[in-house]
Amino acid sequence: MRVDLFDFDLPEDHIALRPAEPRDAARLLVVRPDQAAFEDRIVRDLPDLLQPGDVLVLNNTKVIPSRLYGLRVREETAARVEIMLHKREGGDRWRAFARPAKKLHVGDRIRFGEASESSVCELVRLDAEVEEKGEGGEVALRFAFSGPALDEAIARLGELPLPPYIAGKRATDDKDRADYQTVYARDEGAVAAPTAGLHFTDDLFRRLEERGIAHHFVTLHVGAGTFLPVKADDTDEHRMHAEWGTITEETARVLNEAKARGGRIVAVGTTSLRLLESAAREDGTIAPFSGDTAIFITPGYRFKAVDVLMTNFHLPRSTLFMLVSAFAGLDRMRAAYAHAIASGYRFYSYGDGSLLFRS
Repeated sequence: MRVDLFDFDLPEDHIALRPAEPRDAARLLVVRPDQAAFEDRIVRDLPDLLQPGDVLVLNNTKVIPSRLYGLRVREETAARVEIMLHKREGGDRWRAFARPAKKLHVGDRIRFGEASESSVCELVRLDAEVEEKGEGGEVALRFAFSGPALDEAIARLGELPLPPYIAGKRATDDKDRADYQTVYARDEGAVAAPTAGLHFTDDLFRRLEERGIAHHFVTLHVGAGTFLPVKADDTDEHRMHAEWGTITEETARVLNEAKARGGRIVAVGTTSLRLLESAAREDGTIAPFSGDTAIFITPGYRFKAVDVLMTNFHLPRSTLFMLVSAFAGLDRMRAAYAHAIASGYRFYSYGDGSLLFRS
């Protein structure tokens, strides 16, 4: 499909720079296939918008401070580079986006932080070697540390990777360390938050359970590729970056049992949906899953597992706007986004949400 079909104009003042407080006070646009009108609700209304027996599926990945600033060291010359980690490939190896990538060659060494005599493990300094160079500024890095020692060094030296549409307007601060994590974040490895989950609170979970709506967790480590624009003119020419995810055997079993009883699978966020659809069999049942997924969902895709999607508002010409257009219909989503813009909804990671019922 032509990528320009997924374009729209968004005023700059609709981009949220801070989340709603409390989290579940964010607005929620409800889009149903059998109703022409849209419903303007709030996230706190979610228990009333779903049915007993429905099951929420949430992504419990945890964002790591994956933006690193370093110095490329080559013979007598040096150059400053910014590294954005996006996919772990081993105990000491990460794929990353480098800026400016043209300053890096295979074999170059990058030094992050400074040496310190008072630090026994020297975790205030971290070295990496460029092992590969790919397209679009992508590089493969092998670090001097491995496993937990590398994790600790990255945590010490890295910066929280707020999306560019926020980071370009204000500095990251201590408040973001809490705001840019879900309340249920557990498994470290994401470089971007699963933002639909940012709206949930302990009180909202309690009210959902009282309504007979269960929730279960999967893990998909969101990569920095989620920030990348689609530069191709046709969707067939776009390449998705792989992300690692897992659905346990127990989770797959309880989700299949819920569907067999007539409950609906409600994916909280496009990351949960992409993982569930990657694991779904042709009959709609969900298999255990552990591995990479690079699933790219555009209109015409036949959804097998997910019945309802809760998600934030996405960038124009993005793979995520293509996904929601596949789920609820392109014309319907263009109309929904026009309504949201006219009604003052707040967009993107810290913005409001939508609840989409599959067309």
